Amino acid sequence: MGRMPRAALVQPSATSSRRFCGSSPLRPSRASALRRVAAVLLLAAAVALPCAVLYRAAVDATAPVYIPRARRPLLQWDPPPLPPVEVPAEDDDADPFPTDDLVSEDLRLELVLQEASMDNKTVILTTLNAAWASPGSVIDLFIDSFRSGVGTSSLLRHLVIVAFDWKAYKRCVKIHPYCFALTTEDVDFSEEKRFQTSGYLEMMWKRLDFLRLVLEKGYSFVFSDAHIMWFRNPFPFFYSDGDFQIACDHYVGNATDLRNIANGGFNYVKSNDQSIEFYKFWYSSRFSYPGYHDQDVFNFIKHDPYTTDIGLTIKFLSTSYFGGICEPSRDLNKVCTMHANCCIGLQSKIHDLRIMMEDWRNYMSMPPSLKSFGALSWRVPQNCSLSLLSP
Repeated sequence: MGRMPRAALVQPSATSSRRFCGSSPLRPSRASALRRVAAVLLLAAAVALPCAVLYRAAVDATAPVYIPRARRPLLQWDPPPLPPVEVPAEDDDADPFPTDDLVSEDLRLELVLQEASMDNKTVILTTLNAAWASPGSVIDLFIDSFRSGVGTSSLLRHLVIVAFDWKAYKRCVKIHPYCFALTTEDVDFSEEKRFQTSGYLEMMWKRLDFLRLVLEKGYSFVFSDAHIMWFRNPFPFFYSDGDFQIACDHYVGNATDLRNIANGGFNYVKSNDQSIEFYKFWYSSRFSYPGYHDQDVFNFIKHDPYTTDIGLTIKFLSTSYFGGICEPSRDLNKVCTMHANCCIGLQSKIHDLRIMMEDWRNYMSMPPSLKSFGALSWRVPQNCSLSLLSP
């Protein structure tokens, strides 16, 4: 048999196979063309980037001016920004939120509650008007007490300040990140409202109706008057089985005894069907007791059979932990809050609140041995004389 030619026995190599598949090195002319294209793209990017920066700067320069959120370095938190509010002229005291725009107000409330709430949908609320909002006044003392208390500074991130007027709102956004403007048509809440005056009563009932709305949105809350100093975290001292828990002007020694004289300036309320129905009943009862404020009406309706029928569990908070000038927390090792109740007049409140803060700082500076000995007591009341409240 004849032998096959040698060339016919040679198998194609892997290299030659790759060349047949199109993987051969680029010809010099094609490589040069790609390098030129790459150079053009880099040049275009170098020109476009500065133009984009200049354009962004020009847009920012012409954008509206917004109120920035106040930031508290001490708290070490940076919550997401709330919807911006346009700043009016310095001499413009007009309310920027129309009173008839209920949809916008409801949305603003929902947003601020979401931002400030704890994981279990609980917020801390206080109210503010212009009379209490000036620098060095009640609101500054209130916030300062959180910073000076035991386990309270972190609670500031859950505080929403509800402003009754535009001046109070403008002051709020300068000192705190979570503020809400509660609009009221044809009513001026900016001035000091003396106890039991018509303006005071209207402001208290407006506040109560607002708290009902918060409950209906599914948020539990601790409501605190701004003239209450927070010295310890109160949450460990609340009852686990109480729907509605309220501080007292006078505590008889039993958390369920209806003879306790409640004070509406501090309460912890869980959002549920019972509490919502009770707040509706409480608000409607103002017509049954004309001329009385919400606190007095509560002390009436706590005995009403309908309150029992609702199924609301009421707990009264001991003045050993939640005290005030009416009945102070005697032991500074236990006190959570101190209320400038039983006190008439803004300046009297401010004076005695400052004394409270001085006493607390003196207590905190003491060595543990002296703290446990109970060597320090409150120096109040001073200007908040209880004799002024006597009949």
